Amino acid sequence: MLSILTTLQAKGRATAPELAEACEVSVRTIYRDIDALAASGVPVYADRGADGGYRLLDGYRVRLNGLSQSEAGALFLAGLPGPAAALGLDAAMIAGQNKLMAALPANVREDAGRMQERFHLDAPGWFNEADEPAHLRAIAGAVLRGTWVDIRYQSWRAQKQRRIAPLGLVLKGGSWYLAGQFDGNVRTYRIARVLDCTPLDDRFPRPADFDLAGYWQSATLRMEAELHPNVATARLSPLGVKLLNALSQPYVKARTQFDDVADADGWRVARIPVGTTVWHAAAELLRLGPEAEVLEPAELRETIAEMTRAMAERYGSSRRKSVSPR
Repeated sequence: MLSILTTLQAKGRATAPELAEACEVSVRTIYRDIDALAASGVPVYADRGADGGYRLLDGYRVRLNGLSQSEAGALFLAGLPGPAAALGLDAAMIAGQNKLMAALPANVREDAGRMQERFHLDAPGWFNEADEPAHLRAIAGAVLRGTWVDIRYQSWRAQKQRRIAPLGLVLKGGSWYLAGQFDGNVRTYRIARVLDCTPLDDRFPRPADFDLAGYWQSATLRMEAELHPNVATARLSPLGVKLLNALSQPYVKARTQFDDVADADGWRVARIPVGTTVWHAAAELLRLGPEAEVLEPAELRETIAEMTRAMAERYGSSRRKSVSPR
């Protein structure tokens, strides 16, 4: 019954089949529980017609005294402080958690507090620093209001002026990204590269079919495919296979194809996605050291041979550069 109430409170209106799916019960059970709620004094009403369904009387709110231990813990786990502070919501998050804690029954309150004590989020990857974008809060405000922003953006090639419809923010690996609509297309902008930002008052029409999580997943795959458009064929030792799995990006690991049969020394032939240029591809594969031998393409094999010869000459030279004291 509490699930029915919270669903109606969140959605405003829902049909019996929608409530049955959300609560994982039969439609007959929904009818019975709706009658029981009405009999107990809960102001739940049924609207007839094609757009009908059940709804709560305007202004009726459900008290948060029916949370299970795992549900309460999940809410506090979601309220980790780093991203909230970056968006300027740390004070609001703390106030909201205090109100939630006060509303919880005593037997649930202890477990919820334990979540805060024993879990911590460190968003950046190893050896990387988190972005501290100067214009993150201004852009986040425009995202929430649904208003345009004018930005000056440093792309890979040049600075650009854009009027963006900000649709959503994504935090990945300690870096913030904006999904923004420009000239009818949704594009990704790293907020640390926004040099200037002017939020506007005019609202924009938000695309009804835009899904932020779906867009980010497809955009990420597209970007990784663009960064690894070529394929190199190489022989890898057993250690080389382990190094490839340890050092490669998930996109590369998932799309590397190995021959089923290894040779007498345990080496296996693999087809590996590599970078846009021969130099980038060579730099990626040189991380495997002598545990890999590139077979194709010939240009990549020659480039790696030239690089390793130059390194051997540099490190094999008996000459030492003297460093004069300052």
